[in-house]
Amino acid sequence: MFVAPDPGRMRLRNSARAVVGVAAAVALAELCGLSRTASITGGLAALLALFTVLDASLPAQRVTTALLPVAGFPVLALATTLHGVPLARDAAFLAVVFAGVHARRWGPRGHALGVFGFMMFFVTQFLHAVPGQLPGLYAAVALALLAAGAVRFALWPIERRTPPAAAPPGLPGTGLARPTTRQAFQATAACAFALAIGQALSEDRWYWAVGTAWWIFVNTTSRGETLVRGFRRVVGTVTGIAAGLLIAVPLHGAPLPTAALVAVCVFGIFYTAAPSYSWMMFFVTVMAGLLYGLLGVLHPGLLLLRFQETAIGALGAALAVVTVLPVTTHAANEAWIQRALTCVRAATAASRDRLAGDPDADPAPHAAELELLLARVRTALAPLVHPLSPLRARKARARQVLALLDDCARQVRGLVAVAADPQASHDARLAAACRRVEVAVEALTTPRSTPQPFVPAPAPAPAEPALAHLHDLEHALVALAAPLHSDPRAPLVITA
Repeated sequence: MFVAPDPGRMRLRNSARAVVGVAAAVALAELCGLSRTASITGGLAALLALFTVLDASLPAQRVTTALLPVAGFPVLALATTLHGVPLARDAAFLAVVFAGVHARRWGPRGHALGVFGFMMFFVTQFLHAVPGQLPGLYAAVALALLAAGAVRFALWPIERRTPPAAAPPGLPGTGLARPTTRQAFQATAACAFALAIGQALSEDRWYWAVGTAWWIFVNTTSRGETLVRGFRRVVGTVTGIAAGLLIAVPLHGAPLPTAALVAVCVFGIFYTAAPSYSWMMFFVTVMAGLLYGLLGVLHPGLLLLRFQETAIGALGAALAVVTVLPVTTHAANEAWIQRALTCVRAATAASRDRLAGDPDADPAPHAAELELLLARVRTALAPLVHPLSPLRARKARARQVLALLDDCARQVRGLVAVAADPQASHDARLAAACRRVEVAVEALTTPRSTPQPFVPAPAPAPAEPALAHLHDLEHALVALAAPLHSDPRAPLVITA
């Protein structure tokens, strides 16, 4: 995981920037004489602002960051006011859950605002905040967002050098056919289960079960994705608890070493989020233990309770995705694969037009979008290629699909590079090769299309790189017909 590819050292720089941003937020709160509860709330607000705001442009990121208080302040007021009224508090928490998940239909901004609102309710339970502390909490959150914004947009503007790629929009649909709407009902059901069972286990720490159920639904679409994410969360929590027993408990909340280790955890959360959810949860769990130590309430029994509440939340999420408006893994996989194939066709067509002399044709955006879609395909197929998956035939298909789509992306990157060369030539053979690629994509994306026999085109000469990329791309697309169009339960047979 720590040796995972990090092009341009973006993960490293983003993680280091997060440590600076969170530290600045906490330092501002302390300098202003705010309480420890307010300082922790401010640190969390800065972490969320740097972690969840993922708009595709810097201006959009600034707007989303500025809008975070719009979602967070009313929730803070609601949560602190209802802190001593359990039934009303629980109903309000579930309403925040539903609204926060449903907001994902509006893309990255809706996602960020929904997460921020949920976590503001969560942190009031974590810190047992009451209405009298509300002014300090508001001040800490405002200072934290100013500090995070200053670090992100002025002191260390990583995105100015390398603009972030726009995340692919979610799967389409209306009403209950929309995946985000289904997820809103699923997450609310899961959190209701977690809340009820979690409170039966502990009247003081039940919120960990709700938080577990909520975060399992973040960045997932299908039933299989959610189940795998729940498993990984439990693994990360268990290992984090073991580390907490060895690290956090012996510190007894000593301020300086605790602050240093929290900074390490913040770095670890950001650095591991993309390649490994289990590692990210490891650092989250260790950080939570350190904060409990800082508050003077940490003991081994509390860490055991943390594991039990996590297990309850994961169970609630598993039950919800299976029983409440389920989105099957197969349906989500097919939708993302179809979008990736359509993007391959668009990139090929734009490359052909560029090579034909059209200055307005630009295949590069399509190639960048393809990379993002393939990342989404890998996430969607993760349940099938998981080591514990018992579905051997489907696992073999998923692995072949991933290998062939990676090959498609490699050939598209090469084709785009050739198209960017002003000296590259264009002839009738290239147009014919592009047409063959489009036919191959149509055969894969047209419902119930009859597979056509594949007659390979003659291999191009080595001096014709565009034709070579198109030739290999066509072969990869034709090979995809076997895993995509055959019975998923039957053994995979690959024909030459």
